[in-house]
Amino acid sequence: MRSPDKLPVRFHGLVGACSWEELSLEGFDAVINLAGENLLGHRWSEEHKQKIRESRIQATKKIVALCAKAENGPRVLVQASAIGYYGPREDDEELDERSPVGRGFLAELCRDWEAEAAKARDHGVRVVPLRIGVVLGRGGGALERMTPVFRKNLGGKIGSGKQWISWIHMRDLVRMMSFILDHEEVQGPWNGTAPNPVRMKAFAEAIGKALGKPAWLPAPAFALKMALGEGAEVVLTGQRVLPREAQKHGFVFEYPRIDEALEEIFAEEVVP
Repeated sequence: MRSPDKLPVRFHGLVGACSWEELSLEGFDAVINLAGENLLGHRWSEEHKQKIRESRIQATKKIVALCAKAENGPRVLVQASAIGYYGPREDDEELDERSPVGRGFLAELCRDWEAEAAKARDHGVRVVPLRIGVVLGRGGGALERMTPVFRKNLGGKIGSGKQWISWIHMRDLVRMMSFILDHEEVQGPWNGTAPNPVRMKAFAEAIGKALGKPAWLPAPAFALKMALGEGAEVVLTGQRVLPREAQKHGFVFEYPRIDEALEEIFAEEVVP
């Protein structure tokens, strides 16, 4: 948890935080591991890339070690990964869970991250890596960074606008995790994305429509590269990722299309 002090407020006192030293998985039914340094919080120096990597790999190693230690431990581990597993793609290729790992820092990180989690299988734990896309919801994530410029009537596409955005509504992501926990037949990687990815241009236009604002002013690629360095790749490139496993197992999305997802998220906003 990046901000443990926020837990009591966000979860109304129903969730608490503890240190690694205090943590035991004895008697736990399941673990959902989402730990990791924010990808876009800083420019990607070599030092920050190491922090991104180590925060994920080391936390996962500790989870696996705790699974091994517990006599009556969890039966399932839902392990966060990312669609960065597939690497940057500039074509229209549809990617699913059977697609090969891509190239680059994020792809290699996700590969190693998932491999570390897979070691829990040696201790009788069902492991499901969840390759999460761009999560849309209130109070954080991609929309928190993008909507301020739209509210000032300065919003628009980022970069070329042709890159694919494989997104998912926060509510569907949480429901997907619950579905995985409840269905013991689910094994192996799942793509945590909605079934209808869109290009960046359409994504920006959908945000503008939901807010009642124009989407006319593009953010140039060079500006992001100056701000984020290599990390700009996360925003300027994309992947057309489909949730084949979720669909195969009968998971039903509440928000399969971008317009309805954004309408729900911004429903309570009053835009002058």
